[in-house]
Amino acid sequence: MALQKGDFILIDYVAKVKETNEVFDTTKEDVAKNERLHKEGEIYEPKLVVVGESWVLKALDETLLTTEIGKEVNVEIPANKAFGARDPEKIRRVPIKQLYANDINPVVGARIEFQGKTATIRSIGAGRVLLDFNPALAGRTLIYDLIVIKKLDDAEEKVGALIHRRVPVVEEDKFKLTIKDKNLTIDMPEETFYVEGIQIAKRGIAMDIQKFLPDLAETRFVETFMAEPKPEAAMPATETEPVEDAKTEAPE
Repeated sequence: MALQKGDFILIDYVAKVKETNEVFDTTKEDVAKNERLHKEGEIYEPKLVVVGESWVLKALDETLLTTEIGKEVNVEIPANKAFGARDPEKIRRVPIKQLYANDINPVVGARIEFQGKTATIRSIGAGRVLLDFNPALAGRTLIYDLIVIKKLDDAEEKVGALIHRRVPVVEEDKFKLTIKDKNLTIDMPEETFYVEGIQIAKRGIAMDIQKFLPDLAETRFVETFMAEPKPEAAMPATETEPVEDAKTEAPE
């Protein structure tokens, strides 16, 4: 059954550069480790895509409309439909001392921020550095080995996926969702209270729900803070040591 624009799907993929067979992106942790792409703290799992919303490259998004669920596909995307052709005017040499002055230790292949732009260091020699300000994948043909794992149909599944997209560090099943009379209540787990940028994430979730699930008229976030148990009061002593009467002698 063909997918349609607006469908919620989960995809797994391995993305490679055709010319070099180099893997540059993946949703699979084992592949990331094998290809030395693994980043500490990165979450590797099937990616949520709303078909037609350009959450992936446009050419890949268009291919999803003809992709069957559960069937592996190989998608080839030419440079002009990926990151464009390489522009020679975006390549220039600069004195290496300019990088040192900006606390940049130049290494061939590194991506750096220089004069407000991102560049790749292509070569170093004779006191100068060749910087390429083209996108890293400009001029490359891309290959995606992709499979649509699942299509989400249930409203709660879609809401859960939208929440997880914005707050991936907290397990999706820890959020309690209640839909009643077209109103959605999201009970936030305690782990979210300490997530950096959680208020911005909540705003984004509410906007996503308004856009993709317009039948839900209201979204409410509930944060419940449990009172800590009070320490037990000290028990009064039941026995006391006898105290001898003090004696005062009158002076002679």
